[in-house]
Amino acid sequence: MSEKTLTRMDLSEAVFREVGLSRNDSAQLVESVLNHMSDALVDGEQVKISSFGTFSVREKAARVGRNPKTGQEVPINPRRVLTFRPSHLMKDRVAAGNKGS
Repeated sequence: MSEKTLTRMDLSEAVFREVGLSRNDSAQLVESVLNHMSDALVDGEQVKISSFGTFSVREKAARVGRNPKTGQEVPINPRRVLTFRPSHLMKDRVAAGNKGS
């Protein structure tokens, strides 16, 4: 499977072509949506996009692990982890696309 990086410019171009906004307005719209999503995630909210999936941030607690070289116990700091859970529609669409390959 090949890797595709989707940039803000790609999203702006898609909005420009599909919606008909100017390129500048399209870029501002995409930036506004991404900032809104990011702000919600920073605040600990879930971001659910209908028929696409859900983004959420969860806290991973501090815990103790082992250094594989020395075997000593070492603390692992707590951290926030961003997760994405695709919707069933998105899973089905991807699965259907994989069958055609």
